[in-house]
Amino acid sequence: MPDLVLSVSCTTREPRPGEVDGRDYRFVSNRDFDRLIEDRAFLEWAEIYGHRSGTLWGPVVAELDEGRDVVLEIDVQGARTVRDRVPDAVLVFLSPPSLHELERRLRARRSENEAQVSRRLAAAAEEMKAASWFDHVVVNDHLDRAAAEVAAIIGGARTGASPPEVEHPDA
Repeated sequence: MPDLVLSVSCTTREPRPGEVDGRDYRFVSNRDFDRLIEDRAFLEWAEIYGHRSGTLWGPVVAELDEGRDVVLEIDVQGARTVRDRVPDAVLVFLSPPSLHELERRLRARRSENEAQVSRRLAAAAEEMKAASWFDHVVVNDHLDRAAAEVAAIIGGARTGASPPEVEHPDA
């Protein structure tokens, strides 16, 4: 979708193999993150799995000023802050098809140890309880269908219309 930009979050965690600074995340030190908090540079930030991540206001505002919509890939804590600070933001909860499938995906990427996988699954179960206060819930079961559904939601938000139903590939 033209005029759609994915925000690049700041994080204090170390890069995973293949991640590129400035593309996947802005990797910053804890000291720099503290300074950004003091400078009120974040739209939202939270501690997640032992590190901190946040969305900088500046790049979001710059993209919006250029007429582009901005997608934030954030957790439920961040979404609550965005809801408070930007009430007309459209919040979409991306849900795994099941916790079993989420566990399979986490294990397949091999970037967390057993304790980290368990912690992520417990957090996901809690976050799924919050899905009802989002504007939309999209089940990430088939990538193409889920992406089409998110695109329809964005298109609907742009025009003020309800997004059309996106047919499920298994239907």
